[in-house]
Amino acid sequence: MRGDIHDTDLNRMSITVGEVRTSPDLRVATCFVLPLGGKNGDEAIKALARNQGELRRIIGRKCGLKHAPELRFLLDDTFDRMDETRRLLEREDVRRDLDKE
Repeated sequence: MRGDIHDTDLNRMSITVGEVRTSPDLRVATCFVLPLGGKNGDEAIKALARNQGELRRIIGRKCGLKHAPELRFLLDDTFDRMDETRRLLEREDVRRDLDKE
């Protein structure tokens, strides 16, 4: 939502939200995010955390929620894990074991 947040650091970033997990009581939403290109992740997390209140208000308003959840931000490492899994599956010893089955 470009321009909705009045933070120049955050507005110059392109951030993907890969997944959001909520607590059972819906009071906390953990957002797994990744900046475009995967660089400056710590900077993105700090900017999002700094603007958590404003983001929470926007989400509550857009979703029609009486009480918006507390937002927590973590770097999304899904793509790194997928790359590591692919790398492991391409290893000769692993491929040999898989072919035996």
